Amino acid sequence: MDLPTPEDLRERRTELDLTQSELAERAEVSQPLIARIEGDDVDPRLSTLRRIVNALDEAEGGILRADGIMHSPVIAVAPDDSVHEAVETMSEEGYSQLPVVRDGYPVGLISNGDVRRVEEGEGLGELPVADVMRESITTVTPDATLDEIDNHLDHHDAVIVIDDGDMAGIITEADVAVHLQ
Repeated sequence: MDLPTPEDLRERRTELDLTQSELAERAEVSQPLIARIEGDDVDPRLSTLRRIVNALDEAEGGILRADGIMHSPVIAVAPDDSVHEAVETMSEEGYSQLPVVRDGYPVGLISNGDVRRVEEGEGLGELPVADVMRESITTVTPDATLDEIDNHLDHHDAVIVIDDGDMAGIITEADVAVHLQ
């Protein structure tokens, strides 16, 4: 990654018609720091530079956030639903996984792979989803960045977007892949 020069930062800021104060507010740094960086009087920390560049990207509309990527409404199953019902719902909706929701909050995830891993036997379809689901699931807020979401997806099959305590959407690898093209 090439680091932007002080001149690059100043040019981007002026092209976006932002004042130093407006950029400072967006990047959550002080206006004098922006002035010193643009004047090449100080060598900023990488984390500070990243916040400034992210603020410029966001001003350009270049940062994707969870609320712009997620699928909504969330199709889900309850822990007490049968595995058969879950498989049927996945098939009807064209999904390979569904969040498991209790009282409006995600408690796990069930996928076709989870169902296949369970020993084939009589009554598999009648088992409750709770007996087959994975309890590992992660949540983010609607303003989570694509980078944050991608990091979560390194460890989880899906990310649930929670807005004011309510499930607002779901994001999977496929959703992220569409936006990385």
